[in-house]
Amino acid sequence: MRHGAPRTSVLLLAASAILCTASAARAAEVTVAVAANFLATLEQLEPAFERRTGHELTLAAGSTGSLYAQIASGAPYDVFLAADEARPARAVADGYAVPGTEFVYAVGTLVLWSADPQRVRGPEALDGDFHHLAIANPRTAPYGAAAREVLTALGRWQPLQARIARTQSVAGAWSAVASGAADLGFVALSALVTNAERAGRGSRWEPPQELYTPLRQSAVLLARGAENPGAAAFLQFLAGAEARAVIRRAGYGVH
Repeated sequence: MRHGAPRTSVLLLAASAILCTASAARAAEVTVAVAANFLATLEQLEPAFERRTGHELTLAAGSTGSLYAQIASGAPYDVFLAADEARPARAVADGYAVPGTEFVYAVGTLVLWSADPQRVRGPEALDGDFHHLAIANPRTAPYGAAAREVLTALGRWQPLQARIARTQSVAGAWSAVASGAADLGFVALSALVTNAERAGRGSRWEPPQELYTPLRQSAVLLARGAENPGAAAFLQFLAGAEARAVIRRAGYGVH
């Protein structure tokens, strides 16, 4: 008996070590290129995914256009969460992503917002006395392209050129307005939800959906992540009910 107990303990410890080693072997690091507007929401989802699967996320945020350029240049990303459908589809067409893995994970909403509670009551705010209107760069950021569509539809794109301040991403447009660097700007509704207390002290106008192309944000498995079990697990998690509930609460539409 004196010899049996220690031997049992040794066997249990050995079994535990084997299980831990096997678990570590299954765990993977998943590098996600994420559109800047969705970063805060993904940071909310990250702990639940890692706790459930054992895989670990590494996040790289930026404008959709700049992230695509990085992917095309060989950046080591496993998954691409864009702010549009066009670039994931292009990634598949160009051989950078796995065909058939694209899906819309969120639908964004564009909002004209000012930290000044009296400034924005509707599109007429664009005719008011202000110095700078912040928008994301339309060439690289889908929310910036949507802002340009709204301004064009309202006949304000050309007249406001001297006062438009372009930022790298829609998150940058939010920061510019929140900091006072811009008087007002086109931002993502999700930024107002994430920063509800600050946003609630300002004023806003939500352009009608018919004024801009719907911001259908698509995810895709990149070629580098094709053999990464964590990447497939992450996309499955993102499409699941738990993640969709979080995404909806963050101010996005979901399918």
